[in-house]
Amino acid sequence: MLLIRNVMNQNILLTVDAAVFGYEHGHISVLLVKRKYAPFKGEWALPGGFVLENENLEEAVERELLEETGVKINYLEQLYTYGDTMRDPRGRVVSVAYFGLVKPTVFKITAATDAEQVAWFPVNKLPKLAFDHKTILNMAVKRLQGKITYEPIGFELLDKKFPFSDLEKLYTTVLGREIDRRNFKKKITNLKILDELDEKVSNGRGRPGSLFQFNEQRYFELKKEGIIFEI
Repeated sequence: MLLIRNVMNQNILLTVDAAVFGYEHGHISVLLVKRKYAPFKGEWALPGGFVLENENLEEAVERELLEETGVKINYLEQLYTYGDTMRDPRGRVVSVAYFGLVKPTVFKITAATDAEQVAWFPVNKLPKLAFDHKTILNMAVKRLQGKITYEPIGFELLDKKFPFSDLEKLYTTVLGREIDRRNFKKKITNLKILDELDEKVSNGRGRPGSLFQFNEQRYFELKKEGIIFEI
């Protein structure tokens, strides 16, 4: 009974943080906000904030993203829970981190609430980050690189219609290495998650190439069956 009373008297706060990645012109970037208030006033951080009593975690991270950056998330996945006792100078604060994928051109980012500024930063040219957000971001990058090798999640970062070369470029950019293009195309083709369109596009070299479109229905059918996809 004493243990229960002690637990009920604890003052532990819960937050959410989001590592939101964007892809554009062959570069991966991450969305950051400059903090308006202490602690770490004037420093860059991942978007996020405290979870309200009447909302679940997903609602909280979606709300914070929209309030602080103007971004409505398309793909969101829970990353990890960070609970180091010294991670926040305000006291005992546990954070549930998420990572997401968006197309930067879809949104007009706008700073609001406790964010002074909002901007996209290349993942390889980051400013100093507040709290333990560098650790969170490093894990998010590794998770993205790992997941994209066994599940084709990158379509959220492409145009609705795209040449196959754009998909190849996305994978080499995210992974930070070259891929076996012939083997990659064979695996994607066998999954039947791309519909080849009648439309063509020219890149100025050789014959015009076909445009493709992601078959979302087929993708979710494969997920239910247990998709097997390795790069």
